[in-house]
Amino acid sequence: MAYNSPYRAAPQVNAPPDQTFLWNIFQRVDKDRSGTISDSELQQALSNGTWTPFNPVTVRSIISMFDRENKGGVSFNEFAGVWKYITDWQNIFRNYDRDNSGFIDKNELKQALSGFGETQSYRLSEQFYCTLIEKFDRQRKGQVAFDDFIQCCIVLQRLTDVFRRYDTDQDGWIQVSYEQYLSMVFNIV
Repeated sequence: MAYNSPYRAAPQVNAPPDQTFLWNIFQRVDKDRSGTISDSELQQALSNGTWTPFNPVTVRSIISMFDRENKGGVSFNEFAGVWKYITDWQNIFRNYDRDNSGFIDKNELKQALSGFGETQSYRLSEQFYCTLIEKFDRQRKGQVAFDDFIQCCIVLQRLTDVFRRYDTDQDGWIQVSYEQYLSMVFNIV
């Protein structure tokens, strides 16, 4: 298994949008005018392109990645990072959603996760791609929507980061005690 990954941060695809444009969006999303966008406000504002609500777990994960002050939401400056992160992932998702269905099937997911070059890709078994689809396919159709794709990438990156801490010789194998294993899992969930 190779675990070099591009998912620490979404790849840089576009130049950042104009600050006035972002401020206008921020004000529309900040329904309670608190100066902070909560996970519920962000969820209501996001679209995954399938007319279904954005996965609340994904929204909370994104908020936690950008909420530097641990206040349970993002300020305007943090929102600019959220906007870019989501936009960059959206561009990647669209690139691999070859049939423009709004979903990525197992083969498209495999291409996405292994398509970032030899040194920055996941090389996983067919069975594991099936496991990923099963885990992140909330609609049970054998495919993942945009929001679930982001969640899949976030989880893979977190698991990979924890694994790397223990894979000191970088051979793709680790040996851990039961307590170390539990610590690894608790750091992810």
